[in-house]
Amino acid sequence: MTPAPPNDGGDLFAANLTGALLAVASSAFIGVSFIVKKKGLRRAGAAGTRAGVGGYGYLLEPLWWVGMVTMLIGEIANFVAYMFAPAVLVTPLGALSIIVSAVLAHFILNEKLQRMGVLGCVLCIVGSTVIILHAPEEETPSSVAQIWHLATQPAFLCYAASALVISLVLMLHCAPRYGQTNIVVYVGICSVIGSLTVMSIKAVGIAIKLTIEGINQAGYFQTWLFATVSATCIIIQLVYLNKALDTFNTAVVSPIYYAMFTSLTILASAIMFKDWSGQSISSIASEICGFLTVLTGTVVLHSTREHDPTLSSDLYTPLPPIYWHIQGNGETGGKQKEDDLLSGDFITVVRQDYFV
Repeated sequence: MTPAPPNDGGDLFAANLTGALLAVASSAFIGVSFIVKKKGLRRAGAAGTRAGVGGYGYLLEPLWWVGMVTMLIGEIANFVAYMFAPAVLVTPLGALSIIVSAVLAHFILNEKLQRMGVLGCVLCIVGSTVIILHAPEEETPSSVAQIWHLATQPAFLCYAASALVISLVLMLHCAPRYGQTNIVVYVGICSVIGSLTVMSIKAVGIAIKLTIEGINQAGYFQTWLFATVSATCIIIQLVYLNKALDTFNTAVVSPIYYAMFTSLTILASAIMFKDWSGQSISSIASEICGFLTVLTGTVVLHSTREHDPTLSSDLYTPLPPIYWHIQGNGETGGKQKEDDLLSGDFITVVRQDYFV
């Protein structure tokens, strides 16, 4: 009996379904890891220098490592999902991790989830369902050399070069100056580098899948190059994601990271793998609407979550003022009476960095 060809419609649908289920499981683990890592970062920050200002004390915090292991499990599931399904399907399902982290943050981190936040969760689920139902059926490349050909197209080379330049500007110029006050800096680095991570991880995943099927890809130098790029990008993402989580509220980091990372990944995948090639206009429109629905859900979820003060806000909290009365004979006398504030010969002394 002749086996079905690899591009059989039933096989492609089964592959998409497998990839979708793995992506959902990945989102659950990653959502949990956000909360566990946040708890670990808080503990480490209370005992030493915070990660947001360059500290690495969290590496000695067991709870942070539990979160890392949980995230690793989720990323492995995500990694395998890319072997079966296109990035246009797998990446948007990452929104489900926001729902998990939002619910757990409500109970564990006391970051309250309001009623409209529940609506945001529902929108994320509805949008994800639409994306799954209209996802493109992607044929698996037959070798790493074929993936390399896709990666060296002029259009994708332009995207990769632009991503590297933007990342370097954000890391070398913007991060030291604005990283502690502007969330887009840290999250932007994670998102731009993350889009390259997904492309290289997908290439490595396909190489592993082909090797398991008996078509050895270890002899191609491109396999090891893609693996090196993946490892490098993942390390950069982890460093700046830790900085973002330690500096800003989880309710802020998660949706903004999702929106930027998913948008850039879909763009990169559409350029490199031509995911939408051969699809009808209605299917592409449905996928875009599904993504916009998920994006709307993340915005609603973010806008209705209360913001807890970050540790960095302590720099801008004035100390109790000290009032000095300059007496006529040149002597100074300390007073702290509230009604003396009306006198013109009083000086209020606060922390210098309050005015920074």
